[in-house]
Amino acid sequence: MFDYMAGLGTWNWFILGVVLIILEVLVPGTFMLWLGISALAVGVIALAVTMTWQVQVLLFAILSIASVFLWRKLQGSNDHVSTPTLNRRGDAFIGRTFTLEKPIVDGLGSVRAGDGVWMVRGPDTPAGSRVKVVSSDGGALTVAPEA
Repeated sequence: MFDYMAGLGTWNWFILGVVLIILEVLVPGTFMLWLGISALAVGVIALAVTMTWQVQVLLFAILSIASVFLWRKLQGSNDHVSTPTLNRRGDAFIGRTFTLEKPIVDGLGSVRAGDGVWMVRGPDTPAGSRVKVVSSDGGALTVAPEA
């Protein structure tokens, strides 16, 4: 097996690079991509410059570490971007006005908001009235009549 791999020479790097990039597609995370690109770079360099396999492995390690760190540094500014209401969908409706789909009777009613129907809490109000969302509590929105 090792003799076969040694017989491929620099093509091992191209094969490794393609395999790592395919792995990146199957298991995303932008980590294998940089290892794959590093392997392809070593393959290209090995075609142009004669090197021992030890030097090639060392070059692969250096390029891999450098590319991962460089990518992390360049992406560092984007890591802090967040969506504050991602897991609190109701919070995204605070301050918005909706029309009651079902009247608020005994403190409960419903509105169509976003892609669904939301239960609302508030003072008794007839269907078709405009209400403003003042807060969110789990799956229910607290509303007040629009002024």
